[in-house]
Amino acid sequence: MGKRDELIAKYAEDLKTKCGMTPDMDLLTKVTIGCGPAIYKADAETVAASDPSELETVKTNFLMKKLGLADGPELMDAIDAVIETYGRSERNKYRAVVYYMLVKQFGKEAVYA
Repeated sequence: MGKRDELIAKYAEDLKTKCGMTPDMDLLTKVTIGCGPAIYKADAETVAASDPSELETVKTNFLMKKLGLADGPELMDAIDAVIETYGRSERNKYRAVVYYMLVKQFGKEAVYA
């Protein structure tokens, strides 16, 4: 099992235990691959939920550019809801898990088809 497979397994475990979701492993794998090399860097693999500029980056680079969503207050509301589901007190909010939940929330699985 390679490093990426280990990370995907870790993300799936987070989705099950911390978010109460049964992950679609195929989609989770594609979202993880879509994160690119960021998943291997300690600072980049997590989302700093308390940093407004980080959340703005998630909105702009992921929701708008990657998923093709139009800007609006619902984007930040969705990010906020995902952070709430993950658990605000959870220290490590993995980027791939946050992105996966956002893809599910907006029904944008087709982007990864």
